[in-house]
Amino acid sequence: MPNIEKPKPYHHGDLRATLLTVAEAMLERVGAEALSLREITREIGVSNNAPRRHFPSKQSLLDALALQGFLRLGAVLDQAAASDQPDFLQRLLAIARANISFARQHRALFRLMFATKQRTDISPELQQASYNALLAGPSTIMYGQGIGAVVPGDPIPLALTVFAAVEGLMSLSVDGKLGGVPIEDVAEQIIGNIMQGLAPR
Repeated sequence: MPNIEKPKPYHHGDLRATLLTVAEAMLERVGAEALSLREITREIGVSNNAPRRHFPSKQSLLDALALQGFLRLGAVLDQAAASDQPDFLQRLLAIARANISFARQHRALFRLMFATKQRTDISPELQQASYNALLAGPSTIMYGQGIGAVVPGDPIPLALTVFAAVEGLMSLSVDGKLGGVPIEDVAEQIIGNIMQGLAPR
């Protein structure tokens, strides 16, 4: 009788990373409310209890996705800010465009990240990551202040003024309220107007 090997069990070298990858894809398809740990495990091919060691609950998985999202967003914005472009407005626009591009490519994740950021019970790690992710804005404002393009003051609220406008534009764009005008063009105009108001007199 031939020696027939038993099928080897499906093995994940890094189950946590696989869970996050599959969960993010599902998040983009169905949204946070409909995301299901059971469906994720079925898609991966592991038992329903397999993820519990990494994510005891759906909320812990969503928080991990938000944390990962902020780390990635921070890297994208930092890269956009690491420019030798001397023109301050162009530096600021580069960050805004990078932010818009990330939000477009990861719509559901972006919504989850900023909804999570508003909760009062998030972990210190997630809170710090959400803060660090957006430091490219204040650092660029500080560059503008250093060359005399922006009024003195705390760079954080000044950056918030700019990026609150960008967030508003993204919401309008999703709702189809920009009349078909590319959001990048509107953002450039709006940010230019804001910077005129923030320029030293």
